[in-house]
Amino acid sequence: MAYAEAYEVQQEHHAAVLASRDSDAPELGRILLVEHDPVVTVSRRPSAREHLLATPELLAEHGVDVQGTDRGGDITYHGPGQLVCYPIIDLNRAKLRLIEHVRVLEGAIIQTLGAFGVETVQDADATGVWVPGATGAPERKIAAIGIRVRRWISLHGLAINVTTDLEHFGLIVPCGLAGRPVTTMRAELGEACPAMDDVKRVLVERLTARLSERRAKA
Repeated sequence: MAYAEAYEVQQEHHAAVLASRDSDAPELGRILLVEHDPVVTVSRRPSAREHLLATPELLAEHGVDVQGTDRGGDITYHGPGQLVCYPIIDLNRAKLRLIEHVRVLEGAIIQTLGAFGVETVQDADATGVWVPGATGAPERKIAAIGIRVRRWISLHGLAINVTTDLEHFGLIVPCGLAGRPVTTMRAELGEACPAMDDVKRVLVERLTARLSERRAKA
């Protein structure tokens, strides 16, 4: 689905979750899954546009669109083979602060990748999930997070590179982090890379479980 079209779908679900607050059955939220048509998304951060390296001609050659976005973060790429997850969550009902919501997303990603044998780490200075590099080599980013909260209901979310075309990340400075390479599950696992449907299933299971656990503890 095109990025702009998917954003409209997010808005519709956000409105429905918000409206449910005044109903007899208030919702905790909804989880949306999508693969986008090739697109570079640029946040409102002043420096983000500077991290678009490709000319309009090169973008057209690769069939990559450019869209502005109101999520946090910098610049990133979405495309086929990348699992994008938009959890539309009422953070009040989930009893989550903003940073706790991000930690829930990070934890769900780490558990999902671990279920398929991908070792990951977190970086205290960079949001997302990373694969450790060999001695002296930089960590490789395998999943990104960028969110927005409106009326204390979340929008946007996370992206896991499953079989994403890594060449397209060369069109940008991913997340504005120069010198930090990007990887995919296929690059790390080779023939053992799972099917997209399997990654979807495990991610939803892990994310749902973490939201339930967090709410029960609060």
